Parts: sequence; structure tokens; C-alpha cells
Amino acid sequence: MNKENSSAFRTIEVSDPEYERDGLRFLTVKTPNLRGRGDICLFVPPEVEGLKNLPIYILLHGVYGSAWSWAWQGGAHRTAQQLIFEGEVSPFILAMPSDGLWGDGSGYLAHHDRQFDQWIVSDVPRAIREVVPQAGENAPLCIGGLSMGGYGALMLGGKCPTQFQAIAAHSAITHFSEMAQFVEAPLSTYQEQESAPDIIDLLRAHRDQLPPLRFDCGVQDPLLEGNRRLHQQLTREGIPHQYEEFPGGHEWSYWQQHLTRTLRFFATATR
Repeated sequence: MNKENSSAFRTIEVSDPEYERDGLRFLTVKTPNLRGRGDICLFVPPEVEGLKNLPIYILLHGVYGSAWSWAWQGGAHRTAQQLIFEGEVSPFILAMPSDGLWGDGSGYLAHHDRQFDQWIVSDVPRAIREVVPQAGENAPLCIGGLSMGGYGALMLGGKCPTQFQAIAAHSAITHFSEMAQFVEAPLSTYQEQESAPDIIDLLRAHRDQLPPLRFDCGVQDPLLEGNRRLHQQLTREGIPHQYEEFPGGHEWSYWQQHLTRTLRFFATATR
């Protein structure tokens, strides 16, 4: 579907409902922020006709991933559907965008003349509101992610605290130097346009505007110490947050198990 004449984007393509399944649909958007196209995988629950301003919960993937990762590696749409079906949470739209597909992972930062941050913060919500009638202009937003996506959620939530109703992360990179464990490109290449901020600096700078915040990490995860350090820093600063540790490593089985905590947390924040 080409929405050239009515869209905020030059083009926006939407999957054909005849071939969609399990409530999943795909969008491909052309945006100046990426100097090209970006993908968004959406879960829209059934039987939402007549509803308005459904919350939009954005989940960011980690390195090496794409828009399909949360759904087809993590089953996020099935987790969402089960929580809605059982009445634990009210209906919501689950948005799982790509990071812009630069290198092993864009870091959700602005670099190489591409605004990977604005793609997530501006383009993704706008595209969803254009093609999903139940997502109105007043639809509340929440943002979460895993690993690099956890960094993206904490970083973008920290930069734009008034845009989101809640922020959550699993197994997050909390200090940008930790990206070196995962990516091939030198970290200096990510900082052509601006320095990559440490999470604590952003959260401290916007402490009075932050929405509810939670994060967790597995006790066998190589990023555990960074998450513990962030928890200690937030505690010393008196910044409200929830932090939990569970058995598990840096792996999909961990994220599949604990995504329910993020979705319930978002549901509480958007009641």
C-alpha cells in the first residue's frame, strides 16, 4: 500500500491482511531519518474494533537482530496475546521496529548521517498511528528492549522522558563501552555526530521528568555488573526504579520468560 498522498512519509507499505497471521503485520517506511527504509513488526490484538488510543508498547531488539526478532525469536506477540486473553492487561499494540540495520547494530544513536534515534522516537509512533485506526494521536507510549535494545530504551527514554509513560529493559548495556563485546565496528564510529551517553548521566539529568522505570538482568549474564552498578547509582541518587535479578544468561530463553514483567509494568503505567 502506497500512501504517498496522505502520509507523513514518502512511502509506507503495509502487509496484506489476507496473509497476516497471529495478529502480526509488517510496515516498511521510507524516512529521511534513515535515508532509506525501515521495518516495523506490529502485533495488533483481535477484536479491537471501536477502541481508540490503544497504548503502543515499543520493544527494541539487540545486536544482529531486526524487526522480526522479538516475534520470531522471542514469541512476544504470543506472550502479549495470552496476557490480554487472560485479562491480566488491557489491549495494546506491540511495536517491534528494526534498529535501522546499520552494521551489527545501530545503537539507536545518530551517526553516519542517519538519525537512528529519531527513527524510533518519531517515525515509529507516527507510522503506527497512520495505519492502525485504534492508535490515535493520544495513544500513550512505552519503550523497552533487550541488550543493545535495553540501552536504546533507557537512553531514548532518558532523552525524551515526557514522551513515554514507562521505560523498561532486560539485560541492558548500561555503559556504551559494553557494546564492544558484541559489534565489529570500532565504537568511535558510533560517535561521529555526538558522544554515546552513559545511562546514569541521562537519567540523572532528567530525574524530575522520568516516568516509571524498571530493568532486570540474569545472574549468568556478562552484563550483570553493569546493571548492578546502574541500580546502585540510581539508588544513591534517590531516583525511583525497580531492579530485579533472575537465573539465566544473555539468551532468548531469559527474555521470553521475563517479557511478561515488562508488559505488566507497561499496563500499570498506562491505565
